[in-house]
Parts: sequence; C-alpha cells; structure tokens
Amino acid sequence: MMSVIIKKEQMKKIIISGGLGDFSRAFCSIAPKKDFTTFPLSKHEMNITDISQVHDAIERINPDYFIHAAATTRPMEKHEKYPGLSILNNIIGTANVVMACMTRNIKLVYLSTDHVYPGHSGNYSEEDPVMPVNNYAWSKLGGECSVKLYNNSCILRLAMVKNPFPHKFAIVDSYKSSLFIEDAAKISLYLLDKFGTYNVGGDRMSIYDFAKIKNPSVKKIFLREIKNVKMPRDVSMNLEKMKITLKND
Repeated sequence: MMSVIIKKEQMKKIIISGGLGDFSRAFCSIAPKKDFTTFPLSKHEMNITDISQVHDAIERINPDYFIHAAATTRPMEKHEKYPGLSILNNIIGTANVVMACMTRNIKLVYLSTDHVYPGHSGNYSEEDPVMPVNNYAWSKLGGECSVKLYNNSCILRLAMVKNPFPHKFAIVDSYKSSLFIEDAAKISLYLLDKFGTYNVGGDRMSIYDFAKIKNPSVKKIFLREIKNVKMPRDVSMNLEKMKITLKND
C-alpha cells in the first residue's frame, strides 16, 4: 500500500496562547501525530492584553485554528484580591483574541471552566444556567461572552487537573468531573472542528478522591475550612454531548 506523505507546509497550523502552560505542552506533544503544526506562544511572544500583538501573531503565522489557553488561574485568591487583573487577562484578553480571529475567520477554541456552573446539584449540561460563585469563574464566563458572539468558535468547559495532583490538600466535600491535563488535550484535539459549547471531563468524584489516584499522600480539607475564596460544592458535568461526539467521530 502506498503511504501518503504530508509535507509540513500542508499541515494545518494551530496557535496556542499560554504556550508555556501545561495544557499547551500536552497538546503540542500529540498534535503533530494528527498532522497539525503547533505554534505555542508565551506571553512574551504574544501578550493577549495588547490586541496589536495578537494581530501580528496571526498575520505572521496565518493559522487555521487558535486555541486560547492563556489565562490568570491559580491561586484562586488572586482573583478576589486583584479583580482588575482577572478583567484584564481573562475578559479583555479573550475579547482581543476573538476580535483578531474575526479578521481572518480563524477557528477559535476557548478553554473555559466547569466553575461557571452554580455548584449546587451537579450533573450540569451545556444548556443549564450558569452562575459562578467566585471571581475566577466570573472572569472565565466573561471570556465566554465574547467568544459566544463569534460563530466560528467552540467553548470547552474543562475540569482539568495537573498530573499528579500538585497540592498538599484536596477538598473532600467538593465534587467535579475531573480529568488530567493530558486527557483534556487529547479530547480537545478531537473537538477542534466542533462548534458551540462542550463539557469536557471525567467521572464525578470528590476532588480528594480524584487527587489520591496519582498523589496518595494528599491530605483532606473541607469546604468550611477555605476562607479566602468561595468554592462550589458540586460542579460535576453531564458529559453525554462529549461522549456522543467522540463516539461518532
């Protein structure tokens, strides 16, 4: 059987903001196997708070896709103390990315969070109402708002965790649909050409039980003991849409 050789210049190109992050590294390790060329850009190479830098990167690389993974995330308390930083990076920065992608109709994939859900009952579907309980989640939802105005886009509400769980303590009475970053990257690759909003995660578990899988020395902490930021009780997600899509593909 004759093998097909795809030249590098024929491979589809992907810009990834937050290029030094864990998600970017995981994604870039697998994307070439699926015939993509990745361009992970750090803040020094493309500061998303400066829209001219985003335009310049798009002009230079001419990508087929833009995965927006850059964000201010942890520590969560930072968003309560410095909300202006959250607005600048997670809301204004995302709006800049959307505006720049619009100029060339580039497919945009935005990495959001499960924390946009209210966190009362769990099993949230993509169509359920959103109501964040902390500033971090509000800032990510603010980013979603601008992405929603751009038809050539996909929002991934992720519950991804670094492998192994990097913290000394994990919450016993808070539940999520957690998955490791490497698995999130693999699923994201298969959703590149989808549109709308997707929940992306794993089985519902307490944060503590999930953390123990790869970090058996992790210690317990309860929601009532967390003082500096409000955390949701249950943001586990309904994953039927993701599962059906991956099965059909």
